[in-house]
Amino acid sequence: MDNQQDNQVNSNLAQKPGWEREIVEKLAFAAINEQKKARRWSIFFKSLMFLYLLAVFGVLMYPKIKNDVGSGNDHTAIISVVGMIAEDQPANADSIIQSLRDAVKDKHTKGIILHANSPGGSPVQSSYVHEEIKAIKKEHPGLPIYTVVSDICASGCYFIASASDKIFVNPSSLVGSIGVIMDGFGFVDIMQKLGVERRLLIAGAHKAMLDPFSPSKPDENQFMQGLIDQVHQQFIAAVKGGRGNKLKETPDMFSGLVWTGEESIKLGVADAVGTQDSVAKAIGAEKLVDFTEQSRLLDKLAGKLGTSFGHAINDLAKGITLR
Repeated sequence: MDNQQDNQVNSNLAQKPGWEREIVEKLAFAAINEQKKARRWSIFFKSLMFLYLLAVFGVLMYPKIKNDVGSGNDHTAIISVVGMIAEDQPANADSIIQSLRDAVKDKHTKGIILHANSPGGSPVQSSYVHEEIKAIKKEHPGLPIYTVVSDICASGCYFIASASDKIFVNPSSLVGSIGVIMDGFGFVDIMQKLGVERRLLIAGAHKAMLDPFSPSKPDENQFMQGLIDQVHQQFIAAVKGGRGNKLKETPDMFSGLVWTGEESIKLGVADAVGTQDSVAKAIGAEKLVDFTEQSRLLDKLAGKLGTSFGHAINDLAKGITLR
């Protein structure tokens, strides 16, 4: 039936003069209408994307806006040191140091509290923050910097905390782990059982040091042990320099053990039981303002091009952690 109607329409058009022009005009108008619809949808989706990005930007900027509004009165600055301490984690040296500097710049900051809840991480990142705290204390001796521990403050986190004026804990907090660890796996026997042949070309006798698919070498193990011993001694020196005579040293003090908050106070590893509110009250500025630096929008959305390659290159260095 439809074919008959189409044939009838075409027959009628063919009998009209200028029917070709009429068909072309109809096709042209139809194409224009389709373009208008496509343009409207394009504008609609672009508007949605703009609103989405605006919302994301607003969420990311909100903590900073909060800080600026709250800085009109005397306050205690809160800076979070939460999670693994590493360059590619929220708890990284750049963010923590920038947070500290922002807090110090604010003339209404009467004290700084480091909210610590971390198992540790990179000795380099921890050392950067430790040195920054020392520099701030030297430049602003009247500005107290305290650490308040919630669940855990171990290894690299304690490296940082040891630079603060005092360390407050919960009786059940876990504190300490003043040691260094480097771990890995060896798959040599598994490869032999599976009949897998390892083919490795290197330039430099120790370029493939600690390669998990090759047998370990005593001289390389000894070298790496010396390396982590050096990092351990740097850690110990930082803790002793920060805690001073407060430490009641025992043979196990720097063995990597952790203690409860209650025991850590007895050992001089921590100072007293306290919370953010009680410490802010002691500082004399009960209002708490979060100065923790937020990750930038581009860092969150860009995916950090080349991250995979960078991780592969840094695997050896990242194997050495304060945890």
